[in-house]
Amino acid sequence: MALLRLMQLGKRFGGLQAVNDVGFSLRQGVIKAVIGPNGAGKTTLFNLISGALAPTSGEIRFQGKTIQGLKPYRIAALGIARTFQNIKMFAGMTALENVMVGRHVQSGAGFVASMLRTPRSRREEVAIREKALELLDFLGIADCADIEATSLSFGQQRAVELARALALEPKLLLLDEPAAGLNIYETAEVGRLIARIRDLGVTILLVEHDMSLVMDISEEIVVLSFGEKIAEGLPAEIQNNPEVIKVYLGE
Repeated sequence: MALLRLMQLGKRFGGLQAVNDVGFSLRQGVIKAVIGPNGAGKTTLFNLISGALAPTSGEIRFQGKTIQGLKPYRIAALGIARTFQNIKMFAGMTALENVMVGRHVQSGAGFVASMLRTPRSRREEVAIREKALELLDFLGIADCADIEATSLSFGQQRAVELARALALEPKLLLLDEPAAGLNIYETAEVGRLIARIRDLGVTILLVEHDMSLVMDISEEIVVLSFGEKIAEGLPAEIQNNPEVIKVYLGE
């Protein structure tokens, strides 16, 4: 059974059909990329999956259950985490504290217990801190734990963002242009980190414009153009698909 399945998904904004009749499935443990020119509907598709937008038509199933229309926090609790094209760090907080914010979603002590600093809440806070440090170490930036996150390099901030998403213990990770703003060396490092995350058992769906990164780490690719799916297949098949070549290079 597919981990994620989109069926005849559509989203209309007034007279604009941003996503039209898009369908594909994502198997567990796979890195799948969604590519296409600007305005193809890629980010809208991510907003639909993550619950930021409700579809106009179609269905989204995660682990066999329909999820379209659920609030983003409900979808996150089911095991879908997301990063964004524009890195979002909490100002005035260290890298470690930024990751701990993501882990607090897993907290069971509750708001009142946390405010009163009960023994349970203190134990949970220690566990959250330890897990956040473990994730920073896994992504190779443990030495940045106590540095204010906004002062880190773009590449380091991207790693912090990935750690924060992993703190949710997701089954599916949506990566929206993870290489945006990165230089060639940082992009290569992010590619290695994404592969390591997949090796943990996390399924990954990414939107990306850097074709070298896409072809290097993706096992399957979906191509969108003007909101419609025009191709799907292995990287080699997509590279040689006449319709894809026409979209990217013109007639």
